[in-house]
This record gives sequence, structure tokens and C-alpha cells, in this order.
Amino acid sequence: MCGIVGIYNHKEASTLAYLSLYALQHRGQEGVGIAAFDGERIRAIRGAGLVAEVFEDQRKLLQLPGDIALGHVRYSTHGDSRMENIQPLIFNYKSEQIAICHNGNLVNWESHKTKLEKSGALFQTTSDSEYIIHLMARSKGETIEEKLMHALRKVRGAYSLIIMYKDKMIAARDKYGFRPLCIGTFESTRMVASETCALDLVGAEYDRDVNPGEVLVIDSNGVKSYQIEKPRPKHCIFEYIYFSRPDSKIFGEYVDKTRRKLGKKLAMENPAPGAEIVISVPDSSNTTALGYSRRSNCKFELGLIRNHYIGRSFIHPTQGMRDFTAKLKFNPVGGVLKDRKIVIVDDSIVRGTTLKKLVRMVRKTGPKEIHIRISSPPVRFPCFYGMDFPSPEELIANQKTVAEIAEHIDADSLEYLSVDAMLDSMTLPRNHFCTACFTGKYVVPLQKDK
Repeated sequence: MCGIVGIYNHKEASTLAYLSLYALQHRGQEGVGIAAFDGERIRAIRGAGLVAEVFEDQRKLLQLPGDIALGHVRYSTHGDSRMENIQPLIFNYKSEQIAICHNGNLVNWESHKTKLEKSGALFQTTSDSEYIIHLMARSKGETIEEKLMHALRKVRGAYSLIIMYKDKMIAARDKYGFRPLCIGTFESTRMVASETCALDLVGAEYDRDVNPGEVLVIDSNGVKSYQIEKPRPKHCIFEYIYFSRPDSKIFGEYVDKTRRKLGKKLAMENPAPGAEIVISVPDSSNTTALGYSRRSNCKFELGLIRNHYIGRSFIHPTQGMRDFTAKLKFNPVGGVLKDRKIVIVDDSIVRGTTLKKLVRMVRKTGPKEIHIRISSPPVRFPCFYGMDFPSPEELIANQKTVAEIAEHIDADSLEYLSVDAMLDSMTLPRNHFCTACFTGKYVVPLQKDK
């Protein structure tokens, strides 16, 4: 996943980037970085961990002067969890510096790597984001934006990215618009961010999304748009289901509103006869559970308390860490659950590890029945566009039937939302979404250029 932000034309650009990254922390917890251009050079501070950990001493921001800044929170899908892969990545180019933040995943990076290595390229990182810079450096374009557009026409896959070069900030999005990216304004400052919640935090006004296939060049002359590829929207539907914050507006619609629709469709399609209460798995399924409650006879209750000092277990890079945090993340409310027939609404089951432990904890409070309802279809296929379930063997729905999963997690019943009901919950047309992780119908398959 990852979260990215760019600030243009503000005397405290790095501070605004720092604040914005707090709003985007849910998109990545492995590392954080901020880079700023002071008119002469780019300075950066990067480190492993959360925003509050890396910038525990906020005086570090004084080391990042300048009117332009980029920020990034990392969630690795390509490239190891090591320091050199923490973004923004910074490179020397023709006696100048260039910085890049990238959210997404390229699918033809292996072929580019082979060609670039044969031409003498030396790689500083194992991140696929670096290939974009190498392709830019080899472009015959005259301006930096021409070089970037030339490079982007060669790559395939998902990218929402921001580049900083001298007095320019450039934002770009792949023609499918897999990952969200928006632009906002406050006073004379321009801002680009993964989600609108980052704009809200600093008081910026949402202008619009960066269009699929669009490159925006922001400089002293204003904002100039280049449509380098014809838009073919295939937005990641998992952004609505899980990743994005409920207070954000992505792909033209509020996440909270969409999740309530998912919950209502789930209740209509998969009721739990005799159930008395419905509870959510906080926080991503809170509003989905509210939607379920409103279309059923189940009263919404707070049955699980989340420890907000523990990060999202799903997006930790190792299974060992996921197992550890799952034990710390939730605590059931026994007074609510004891002797009740309950519905637990969750957004998805990927590996099944967390939900199995959660059901076990809830069982200890003494409920009569536990019914699991999932507001998305079974995740059966790998994602190549920026989500952390790359192999079929990791996906429980790829290995087990629904009945077998219910038995595995010790639920009295388990039901998923259908693909049709999921797509009916969206405001945009059905064909504007990527559902590959559910259906196996890939928009851009893994490939090697000839």
C-alpha cells in the first residue's frame, strides 16, 4: 500500500508533510520519510517505524527547511523491509537531485531490471520505484516532465507517485487509477495526498482526484495537466473494503458511505436468524457493522475493544509479528457477549490468523452462538498491484471451502458477501473496479517486456 503526500509552496512544508503522514499512518507502518527542497538541495530524514517514533524529536523538522516537501509511510510489497528502501528515494541527476514517493506495484519491473543492468545501471535499492528514475535518466525528453512521461509509458502496473525536482513537484497516476491520489489547496499552497483525510488534517480544500493516466506538473506558473494515457478506471475495490480511512473520499465517494452500503447488502444477503446483537471488528468494519444492524433485527453493540496503541496486524511484514499483535489488539466485552447469539462483522479474511484468535477470545466470554459475516467475497487470488498477499498458499480461501474455514475459525456459521452485491454497493459503474483478488480476473498480468 503506502501513503504519500506532497506539499508545494509553504514555508513549513516539511512540518505539513509530517502532520499529513499522521493521517496516512494506517497505510504503512514499516517506515517513514520526509524530504524537503530548500532551493539548493534536497535534505531527507528517514527511519523504520511509525511517524511518532521516527520524528519523536520534532526538532528534526528544523533540519528540513524549504517550501517543497514529500512524505511517505511504507508498507512493503516489493523490496525488502530495509533502510535503503524507505522513501522518499533520492537520486543525483545531472548535478541536481530528484526525489520520488511511490504507492503501488509495478508488474514488469523484472524485464526493466534486466535491460537496465545490461546497460550498466547500478541500483541503490531493491524497490521497484527506482526503475522509474533509471528509465527517466535514459529518456530523450528535454524537460523533467517529458522524461517522466516517457518512463511512465514503459512501466506497467499500479502507481500513484509524486516527484520533486528543483522547483517542481509532479504527481502521476497509472491509467487504471488502482490507488487513490488527490490534489487540494489552501491559500497559495498546493497539496497532493493518497487520501483526503490528509487534506482535512491541515485544513486544505479538496479540489479533485488526479485522473487515471494523468500527470500534473506544479510549479511557480500553477498547475499544468498532461493526459498521457487514456483512462481505463479499474480502482482497487479493497480500498473501500479495508485500507482507506472511513473519513476519506476516494474514487469520488466517501469510504464511510460505501461501507455502510456493504453492511446493508451483507445483512440482506446473509442474515443470521435468531441472532440478537451485531458487533464489529474495530476499526475498519465499524460502519459496515452499523449498516448490517440497520438492515437486520440485530442491535449494534460494542463487543470488542481495540488497543489503539497496536498497529494493524494485517499489514505487518512477517507472520510472526502478525501473530503477536493479534493477541494484543482486541479484548472482548464479556458483559455484552455472555449468553447472547452474536454476529461478528469483519471486512475480509485473508490468512484467517487474526479471526481465529478473535473467535477463541470471544468464546471464552460465554456467548450462545457466534456467526461471522464478511463484507467482501473470499480472497482467493494473489494481488500484484500493491497488497500484501502475493502467494495463493497464504490465502485461506484458496486452500479451504467456506465450511472448512468456518470450522477452522470455530464459528457457528460463516458467510461472505457476493461479488455482485459488493459491486452493487459502489457508486461508480461495476467495470470501474479491479476485483482480481476475489475473481482472478487480472487487469494487468505479470509480464516481461519483449
